[in-house]
Amino acid sequence: MLFELWAPGAGRVVLQWAGGRAAEPPLPLERDGERDGWWRAEAPAHDGDRYAYRIDGGPPLPDPRAARLPEGPGGPGAVVDHGRFAWRHSWPGRPLPGAVLYELHVGTYTAEGTFDAAAERLHHLAHLGITHVSLMPVCPFPGTHGWGYDGIAPWAVHEPYGGPDGLKRFVDAAHGHGLGVVLDVVHNHLGPSGNHLPSFGPYFTDTHHTPWGAAVNLDAPGSDEVRRYFIGSALAWLRDYRIDGLRLDAVHALHDSRARHFLAELSAAVDALAGRLRRPLFLIAESDRNDPATTAPHASGGHGLHAQWNDDFHHALHTALTGESHGYYADFARAPVAALAKTLTGGFFHDGTYSSFRGRTHGAPLDPRRTPPYRLLAYAQTHDQIGNRALGDRLTAALSPGLLACAAALVLCSPFTPMLFMGEEWGARTPWQYFTDHPDPELAEAVRAGRRREFAAHDWSGTDADWPDPQDPATRDRCVLNWSEPDRAPHAALLAWYRTVLGLRRELPAPAGPDPAATHVTYDEDARWLLLRNGSVRVAVNLARDTVADIPVGTEGEPAPELRVLAAWGEADGAGGPGMVRVGAESVVILGEIP
Repeated sequence: MLFELWAPGAGRVVLQWAGGRAAEPPLPLERDGERDGWWRAEAPAHDGDRYAYRIDGGPPLPDPRAARLPEGPGGPGAVVDHGRFAWRHSWPGRPLPGAVLYELHVGTYTAEGTFDAAAERLHHLAHLGITHVSLMPVCPFPGTHGWGYDGIAPWAVHEPYGGPDGLKRFVDAAHGHGLGVVLDVVHNHLGPSGNHLPSFGPYFTDTHHTPWGAAVNLDAPGSDEVRRYFIGSALAWLRDYRIDGLRLDAVHALHDSRARHFLAELSAAVDALAGRLRRPLFLIAESDRNDPATTAPHASGGHGLHAQWNDDFHHALHTALTGESHGYYADFARAPVAALAKTLTGGFFHDGTYSSFRGRTHGAPLDPRRTPPYRLLAYAQTHDQIGNRALGDRLTAALSPGLLACAAALVLCSPFTPMLFMGEEWGARTPWQYFTDHPDPELAEAVRAGRRREFAAHDWSGTDADWPDPQDPATRDRCVLNWSEPDRAPHAALLAWYRTVLGLRRELPAPAGPDPAATHVTYDEDARWLLLRNGSVRVAVNLARDTVADIPVGTEGEPAPELRVLAAWGEADGAGGPGMVRVGAESVVILGEIP
């Protein structure tokens, strides 16, 4: 087996065996004569053999490219022979257009918190109408339980979840249910505990700074190999684990001043791999820039990513449903129904407009002829939007079942690619709070203090007794989904509604092309109703608390079409006079055109 390591500043590198081979003598590595800064050595090795590297006589450190860290962050790596895994299902892939994503955290989807336990629940998602499971990060992080965004090994899989083979079993099971798998990866920073990359080379730079400290080195000296490191990791997930797509965390924190941005280089590499594998692969960005270049094609100077999260849609929907106006919700809360209408038709709310939250203008307009609506993800809830609230409270804690049904209809019938957060489909009562498991007491206390400061900045008026301690195991336990809920009231009715609307989405697919006229919205801000026309489907929602709304279903200047009620929640009977639909308070009706 060939062992390779990039350590450009090293004078001597040896491989030290561990585990069952710990008694064997160290293996010296030699400089690679063809690649500057690289070291290499050949040695017999088998799947599971443990090893570490020592640089210039220093302590043993895990291989930065180790696919497995069986003893956790900081421990030795283990050889993984990907060819040994017996895949049960062939898989042609499942593209992004027409997809419905489901964000899932392995550690709280079930009480066991493992890949295998999560796989036992995949039938629920297939029956629901989901097409892709979107896993939150699974790279190794300190302790057993955490969100995963403080991972320290971008090539490895968290051992308590089940390690590399556990992830492969999950992906294989998902494919057996017809479900694609998207994996959340973090390239913008590594966690503070167990991160040994600086010992090997210039993986980070002080040229730029991020909320997590020094930036990943994408443009300073040595950045060629750092870029290859993260691109290689991304391709490994797609190739070795048969992942279908990647969600890229906070790409706005990827500071890169080079002529060809890292994201453009990454997307080109993924497109090339898709060609070789002959199955669709895609990248979804999380970005707060509202920058059309994120998903614009390479030919027009864009980064070429295939989609991006659209927080503007979430913020507009959230303020329209809840009336909240603090923090970044302030801009949307001035006229929330109008803000929702703008995002449904234009994608971004901030498209060059002034943002009071940022104190400046923000964003740029999308060209709907170049950005098909499926390239934006729409959602009512995500791990961020729930978990970054002080109590991690879901919409279920504040909204009636009727408003939850309205939110579901707008997300699932929007022109965008919808995404649900686990448990949303039945109105789960379990919160989603921030939790960590740092064994370092100083780091644990720093995390506690940081969360308190963050909540104080949002004018949270709760007490210490209410505040969930991230390090308390009970905080994680509160977040585990309660799988007895879907079978009982009121959850069962909401779950049936999600299944109904997702069924309609499959039967009457919304147009995914670039025609901006395919989507039209009318609304009344004061009466709090909105009508979304997406192709042949119309969604009439009445968000008012106690007022019935007669909503015109035609488009101004066009004759009212003949419509039939496809689905309704609450007092919504489709009557209301010629060209009108009557919708009760906190209710929704979905109508389709009669051919």
